[in-house]
Amino acid sequence: MTIPTRALGAYGPTVSAIGLGTLGMSDLYGPTDEAESIATIHEAIDSGITLLDTGDFYGSGHNEMLIARALRERNRDDVILSVKFGARRDPSGAFLPVPYDVTPEAVKDRLAYSLRRLNTDHIDIYRPSRLNPSIPVEDTIGALAEMQQAGHIRYIGLSEVGPEAIRRAASVTSICDLQIEYSLLSRGPENQIIPTLRELGIGLTAYGVLSRGLLSGHWSAARNLTNGDFRATSPRFQGENLHDNLRLVDALGRVAENLGATTAQVAIAWVASRGDDIVPLVGARRRDRLEESIGAARLQLSRDAIDAIEQAIPAGAAAGDRYAAPIMATLDSER
Repeated sequence: MTIPTRALGAYGPTVSAIGLGTLGMSDLYGPTDEAESIATIHEAIDSGITLLDTGDFYGSGHNEMLIARALRERNRDDVILSVKFGARRDPSGAFLPVPYDVTPEAVKDRLAYSLRRLNTDHIDIYRPSRLNPSIPVEDTIGALAEMQQAGHIRYIGLSEVGPEAIRRAASVTSICDLQIEYSLLSRGPENQIIPTLRELGIGLTAYGVLSRGLLSGHWSAARNLTNGDFRATSPRFQGENLHDNLRLVDALGRVAENLGATTAQVAIAWVASRGDDIVPLVGARRRDRLEESIGAARLQLSRDAIDAIEQAIPAGAAAGDRYAAPIMATLDSER
């Protein structure tokens, strides 16, 4: 099937209506299969997905190099590369408990390494992964604007920031999109963030649309998490929280069955239905999961279907925060 396209805000590029998030191919979700990861990226591009999302800290650079290897066999100009920067890690892979490095100097330094690892002369969308309260957002965005004017990046994005920071960033230069977690289990952006984005003509790329697998319809309370899988410490996957959340997913599954779709497809299609300025990112690591996710693009949800979906998982029904408390404390979007 042909995947439809959407304009990523008033100032961004036109991209596929579903994007591919590649974090899980390198990091945080247990063992990976590099050959299958590359095959999945190829399948995504061949199926019409144009937006590939990564971060320079995904696998401490491994993810960018993985994408570069995949693109050796595809046309670089056929994809929009979205890259985050700012998080810092040690050689063991542990995230350093220090504020995000988003100084003007870090913007240029991290960008130089990403360009080399991705084997490209430009990055399409470049964004700080989080803010650092001690560094004015205007300083970070100003440095990004310099790199844009020099031709090293095409568009400037944001990630996990609230309305005030969005406005301050947009006062410096045009912002393409905000990347933020948005799903049936994470509807916080609806309150103030999405209205602010729409007022300013900024798009939204939604990650976590399947809530790290909870909304996939493939999760089981009996599943054992492997070493290195961050869901082992994620509040929504713990004890009674997990059981409560899976009851919500069971209800969603019944709605999906009535619609002739899978639970994952309905969860993705619901995010896509929230507006033409919203692009869901799917984190498929395998071709079969990718194929299922792409099937969401053909789902046209009626008003009755949306009502049934939201009755199955009402706003605010999720048990547990989306991150552990120390990470939640770093999110400007949650303040």
